[in-house]
Amino acid sequence: MLRLDRSRFSSHQIRPMDVGRIRLLGMNSDVWKRHASGWSVWTRFASLPFLYLAVWSHTVYGWLTAAGFTAAVIVWLWLNPRLFPAPKTFESWHARAVLGERVWLNRTAIPVPHDENRKALALSAVAGIGFFVGIWGAISGSMPMMVTGAAVTYAGKLAFLAVMVRIYDLMRNAHPLYSSWTLSPENDNERSGDRHRRAG
Repeated sequence: MLRLDRSRFSSHQIRPMDVGRIRLLGMNSDVWKRHASGWSVWTRFASLPFLYLAVWSHTVYGWLTAAGFTAAVIVWLWLNPRLFPAPKTFESWHARAVLGERVWLNRTAIPVPHDENRKALALSAVAGIGFFVGIWGAISGSMPMMVTGAAVTYAGKLAFLAVMVRIYDLMRNAHPLYSSWTLSPENDNERSGDRHRRAG
């Protein structure tokens, strides 16, 4: 069983995620919680074939139309984590995968277990290679290459998400920052009102 050395975590590390590319995408705390929705995770997961087909459509409609289709898919991918409400619980597999990815992206500030990080990097590379094979297939008009790239991407991504779940389960209580992500603020005024009503 893996043991985490909590002495590595100091109070000054309790801060918002500072990964530059996340800020550029606007992935703040609210967006991450929304992205943990099953609707967000699985509709985004299902979007890859539409991206490939949008690029591949240049073989039928020309590059200008294909660029419009591709832009529409990219806009959807950007909107997707922002469209759906946050789940009521974060205990589902897909929600823990999303929070695990957030933990993993923050690993320069708060280290994650070495073995899990190594697996995540390898699987991320596999998914990335598959993605570019599929894109090249779409650009060159090769349907077999496009399908092969999609299959490799999906296999790598699913395995990557499984590692993200493992990372989250290991780290969720290892640092106050991560423990706070799934807490819901309590309304003290509402509780006080309940007490007054019960007293009355």
